[in-house]
Amino acid sequence: MEKQQSDLDRDRQYCELCGEMENLLKCGRCRSSFYCSKEHQKQDWKKHKLICKVADKSLISKQIPGHTPPSGEDGGPDKTSTENVPDQSNSPSSPPAPDTEAPAAGYRAGEVGSNGPATPNGQTSLSPQRLAVEIIVPCMNKHGICVVNDFLGEKTGLSVLENVKALYKKGKFTDGQLVSQKSDSPKDIRGDKITWIEGGEDGCEKIKFLMGRMDDLIRHCNGKLGNYTINGRTKAMVACYPGDGTGYVRHVDNPNGDGRCVTCIYYLNKGWNAKEHGGLLRIFPEGKSKFADIEPTFDRLLLFWSDRRNPHEVQPALATRYAITVWYFDADERARAKEKYLTGAGEKGVKVELEKPSDPS
Repeated sequence: MEKQQSDLDRDRQYCELCGEMENLLKCGRCRSSFYCSKEHQKQDWKKHKLICKVADKSLISKQIPGHTPPSGEDGGPDKTSTENVPDQSNSPSSPPAPDTEAPAAGYRAGEVGSNGPATPNGQTSLSPQRLAVEIIVPCMNKHGICVVNDFLGEKTGLSVLENVKALYKKGKFTDGQLVSQKSDSPKDIRGDKITWIEGGEDGCEKIKFLMGRMDDLIRHCNGKLGNYTINGRTKAMVACYPGDGTGYVRHVDNPNGDGRCVTCIYYLNKGWNAKEHGGLLRIFPEGKSKFADIEPTFDRLLLFWSDRRNPHEVQPALATRYAITVWYFDADERARAKEKYLTGAGEKGVKVELEKPSDPS
């Protein structure tokens, strides 16, 4: 029963009305449905009240090992006590107050991120192996998208940010380019400025450390992510949106089978507020009417399938927005792509073997 409930909770971590996956609120009555705002909960209440049931307190205590919550507690202050909620045969005409904030899609409360255990530096205390096997693999295989907060910890994350800002100050960034340059004005498509980093460059020691941590995760995931056999990656693309309202229109990272199977993005933006600063990454999972809005908040790691399953866009950023992206290759698809484009040149994403992260092939 506990495993079944855990699976159900992970499956429903999106707004029941619009599908948003960020900053969710839990229904204070059933504790199993989520909404992005009180307004959307009210709009969906006519439908939701037909299935909304009072939470079983004995089940709640099982979900949090070693913890027996007092009346109305579920890991945080409750705004609707279960004793005061009428049973299902007498559903209220208005929805109960929403409960505490729910975790973002792809991250389970109490195990990883800001709601879970952390070291003094702030990062998740899960080992790369546990993080990969227990969180990333099941989430990617089920949803195709996974979010991990507090990936490196504040101290290390700030050091990475210092490396990035120093590169930008030195003028190392250039306008982002398109794979196909058919457009007369690439800036109409994407407005970021980028630089490619192998990891061995002067002043990039912390970026190299981040790349190594990404590699560790992917090694532990290898053979378990879909049907992929991952044998390499690109250099790190360090990107900056200058905060002048630029973004990146809806696109697919790998629309033509170039070998990239997993997109891995690390965000570096302290105090980011999407309502004020914009810059959301909006993903439109293939075949679903719902979308996922990912805020580019500091020390957040995002993974998603790179192919046509995940079209996405960067909405206009009104403040300086930094991110580091690495793409991982599937061995078979990459070999086919190399054969097909054997005479091609100028590819920015030079393959790097996972065993030698700083040594391009």
